Amino acid sequence: MKNFKQWLLHFLLLLMLAGLTLSLLMVVPFRWINPPYTMVMADRWLSGEENFYLHQQWLDWEQIPKQAALAVITSEDQRFPMHQGFDFNAIVSALKAASRGRELRGASTISQQVAKNMYLWTGRSWLRKGLEVWFTLLIELTWGKQRILEVYLNIAEWGHGVFGLEAASRYHFSKPASQLTPMQSALLASSLPSPLKYDPAHPQPHLLDRARWNLEQQRKLGGTAWLAPLK
Repeated sequence: MKNFKQWLLHFLLLLMLAGLTLSLLMVVPFRWINPPYTMVMADRWLSGEENFYLHQQWLDWEQIPKQAALAVITSEDQRFPMHQGFDFNAIVSALKAASRGRELRGASTISQQVAKNMYLWTGRSWLRKGLEVWFTLLIELTWGKQRILEVYLNIAEWGHGVFGLEAASRYHFSKPASQLTPMQSALLASSLPSPLKYDPAHPQPHLLDRARWNLEQQRKLGGTAWLAPLK
């Protein structure tokens, strides 16, 4: 029995080491290599029509218009420069709202969304949530904030087959991202919670209100200078 326990412990330790090694191999290289595909892209391709076409054009950090980057952070995760992958204040607020009978709203950070989009299948389960936490921690530890945001702005979904800021700008506004106006950037950012539902080029009143709020919040944050801590 003693030998069996030792063997089992040894096996579990090897299993954990193998899992850690595999996870690092899946995460660390993308600190420098641009991911060619994500799990969300694969899911859309597998569940979509036969003529599915992927619209994506990578923008390096230096090419990303900082106004658009600020608009996305303002909409999705205003504590992004400060937290370590998880916004516990937002999580507590969301749980309190749910306990009062309100709809459970999302509290995912940009880091968590990168982890989900890159590595995990769609749907909800405790296993998926656990893996999301694990990959978020690895991404935060090995990539840095600037790289996390760069990847997010290049893999976020903005329409059927449309991924990344550059593709979204050309698809919705027929112009490169470098030529987006502040309002157009705010409209794109404000559509992210439901990118398959909203049309930034022909916004409904609700989306326009969100975009105006986004612009006001950007002003309160101090503009693009607020992005300086990401470097």
